[in-house]
Amino acid sequence: MANAGQIVAAFRDVAATKSLSQEEVNDLIRDGIMAGLARIYGPNVEAEIDVNEETGDFDIVVLRRVVETVEDPSCEISLEEARWDDPTFEVGDVMEIPVNFEEFGRNAVMAVKHRIVQRVREGERQRIRDEYADRVGELLSGEVQQIERGKMVVLLNRSRDADAIIPWKEQNPRERFRQGDPIRAVLKKVDETPKGPRLILSRADKGFVKALFRLEVPEIEQGIVEIKEIAREVGGRTKIAVYSRDESIDPVGACVGLRGSRVQAVVSELGGERIDIVPWHPDPEVFARRALAPARVTKVVSDPERQVITAIVDEDQLSLAIGRNGQNVRLASQLIGWQIDLYGSREWLERSSDMSIFTPDEAPTLEVSDFPLAELQLEADTLAALDAAGYSSFLQIIDLTRADFLAIEGIDEATADELLRLIDELTVVDEPAPAADEDASEEEAEAEVPEVDGEAEGEAEAAPEAEAAEAGDDTPDEDDEKDGD
Repeated sequence: MANAGQIVAAFRDVAATKSLSQEEVNDLIRDGIMAGLARIYGPNVEAEIDVNEETGDFDIVVLRRVVETVEDPSCEISLEEARWDDPTFEVGDVMEIPVNFEEFGRNAVMAVKHRIVQRVREGERQRIRDEYADRVGELLSGEVQQIERGKMVVLLNRSRDADAIIPWKEQNPRERFRQGDPIRAVLKKVDETPKGPRLILSRADKGFVKALFRLEVPEIEQGIVEIKEIAREVGGRTKIAVYSRDESIDPVGACVGLRGSRVQAVVSELGGERIDIVPWHPDPEVFARRALAPARVTKVVSDPERQVITAIVDEDQLSLAIGRNGQNVRLASQLIGWQIDLYGSREWLERSSDMSIFTPDEAPTLEVSDFPLAELQLEADTLAALDAAGYSSFLQIIDLTRADFLAIEGIDEATADELLRLIDELTVVDEPAPAADEDASEEEAEAEVPEVDGEAEGEAEAAPEAEAAEAGDDTPDEDDEKDGD
């Protein structure tokens, strides 16, 4: 049987393989020897084990209390038996019995081995828990160890003993790996199993795309550019919304890279999956326009209560907005977190919707935003009076009348007039009067010329449109109109 020095040397080899410290090795030795002594003397055995780190030897001394009547032979000895060794023993004394490791039998040695193996495995499992519990979402690399029943067993580069797998549902169906191939995946979660922690990796999760961009784009790692949202259909297409905390840095350009080098690296890792990068915006309507790219959206109407976006596009942009099998609009809806109802212009008109949304006079990109009253050129006393009355932003006073302002304590007539003037300057008001005048002029024209056939009426309607399309041309001759009549 091997001597104590050889046993300690073997323990140290195990410690080097498992990355254990000298103190942990000594604890393993003591715990293993205690397991062997328990097999020889009993479960409640008490002993002192001294490990010499320089020579590699260790001394074992079993301690047994001297009693008149023995109740636990594993840690007690009778007074009569103790006095056979030394007549000076008294009840309550502790008898020290030296033990040589060479005296351990087969069962005791197996008990030492099992205890040490168990402790080493428990240490490895706890180390894996501590190392990877806070690394969910990070990119891990390794090689494919084997493929069984659809799942891939991965041998990680940093933790060769870790149990890491990629289940079938976390794989890209367009990719094929063989045993020994290098592979990268994102850590999705850490599962507890009867055999210890198991690392669940994923190449299908949207966090995998985020981890790849963090690796390729330094601005994301530095926190300058942030990935706000990701929507992904594995193997087909991915949309990501990015935002820059620095106005001088374009978030989309940072992710694309010089000549597309950064995004192409991500696309190659994803097996050719298409990636759309759009700038994030807090306004759902603006965000929806950008999310539906590359299609151009004519009009966007939002319903905040139901969180529904109605998007209208021209007929030539409809197929592009929908995408293959509805993929583009579906991913855009996932990206903004709202439902998107997409209509072509012809279908929208057939539903008897408001035709005014297509008039050229309307500016569909107008955005209404609020701002503090402190940004207006108002006196400090006026701002204090408005704030005391509960008005701190522009939208809160936009509908107030002169009487409402005069009712506020500290607001006089001159101040009220000034506030109304500022509201008029900063407010765009639709004036339907011109349309009414136009209708009246048409009625007067009809009254003056009561007999007008259909062709003449059509020419009269077409004339203004012709003037608008051909700006700078001469006005149509009145004699032509009379001839037409």
